[in-house]
Amino acid sequence: MSRRPAFSQTVRLLIAHVAATLKEFRHVDPNAILVVAGEARRASRGTVKPLCFAKASRRDRHGRRKPLVTFHGHRVLYAITLRPLFFRKSTPRQRVATILHELFHISPAFDGTLDHRRRHAQAGDGFDEAFAPIERRYWKRIPPEVLEGFAYDGEVRVLQWLEKPQSWLPSERTTHRLHYSEKHLFEGVVRMKTRTPRARLAAH
Repeated sequence: MSRRPAFSQTVRLLIAHVAATLKEFRHVDPNAILVVAGEARRASRGTVKPLCFAKASRRDRHGRRKPLVTFHGHRVLYAITLRPLFFRKSTPRQRVATILHELFHISPAFDGTLDHRRRHAQAGDGFDEAFAPIERRYWKRIPPEVLEGFAYDGEVRVLQWLEKPQSWLPSERTTHRLHYSEKHLFEGVVRMKTRTPRARLAAH
């Protein structure tokens, strides 16, 4: 029986390629983004969460703190959480678009914050108008070796939290954990169901 693919690495490969080839994402550091699988959230396929305050600070002007998150020695500034619909009811293109979509929310400063101009509530239809041309351009150039993992049908291994970091720490004398790392993650098994055949792969 073949070993289940490591899907978190598949996403990291995509993010690295996007950062290297699309000018809109040159500010993205793949090592500072953690990709995990998580619970359902309405009709969402994925979400992105900042893991620090502005300018990569762990403390805001109100004195609130965020725990430090690292992964194999790299400080993590953002976590992308992939929801069940991503795995169970998506085409390869929808999966790739979901990752691009979450990256598009990240601030160009890449300082642990999101771009307020690209929040759906504020941007409205302007978000899709700005994002759609980027998604179409990338879909035409995505290499087969990057796309292949997103067209997979079967069980994959994906990082998941054993213990999820707090959004912020409530006080100076908190009893909550101050540092999260790969020790607080595990590789869980998720069943991917791909809605379309690999016609797009054959086109390359």
